[in-house]
Amino acid sequence: MKATSSLSALIVQSFFAIAVLAVPLTGRTQQATVGSAAPDFTVTDSTGKEVSLHDFKGKIVVLEWFNPNCPFIKKFYSKGDMQRFQEQTTSQGVVWLTVSSSAEGKSGYLTKESATSTRQDLNMKSTALLLDGSGNVGKLYGARTTPHLFVVDSFGTLSYTGAIDSSPSADSDDVAGATNYVLGAIEALKAGKPVTPPSTEPYGCSVKY
Repeated sequence: MKATSSLSALIVQSFFAIAVLAVPLTGRTQQATVGSAAPDFTVTDSTGKEVSLHDFKGKIVVLEWFNPNCPFIKKFYSKGDMQRFQEQTTSQGVVWLTVSSSAEGKSGYLTKESATSTRQDLNMKSTALLLDGSGNVGKLYGARTTPHLFVVDSFGTLSYTGAIDSSPSADSDDVAGATNYVLGAIEALKAGKPVTPPSTEPYGCSVKY
């Protein structure tokens, strides 16, 4: 009886040892990491077109997580600041992809029709508005907030992840005096310099998966 109990205990211990090892390994393979290849994806945009990250090989790509109901998003769109950043960078050949990962029934969920009207109402200047209602792309990148920004270099490497700027408030008046980490990352990449800082803590509303 004692031998049977010992064997059972050994099996249980072995199971938990394997489980502990498996969890972190799975986590590393599922989320994007600065300095590593940015995970590829294919998702439909507001026009119904399929968009893949690999479509933009050779270009710098910005991923901007978005929820039109979030006050931190309104901070950047209400006075045209985000639109200005989008237009400024895309005019330089950068691809700017706005991503909506709100699930159906959650705040900020967009259908093709509502995404089209939202894009027009806000006069968005990004390359495309991607509809990730499944949350697959958001979870792949570990997007936590709206906004949460990611910058991929022209070689397909994730070079920056985090906040758009240094002012974690919902006040649009704070945009002008803040350090814009995304524009700084793009400028560094274009100059062939390291991105500093390569990551910051994102701020905003939680992504509504």
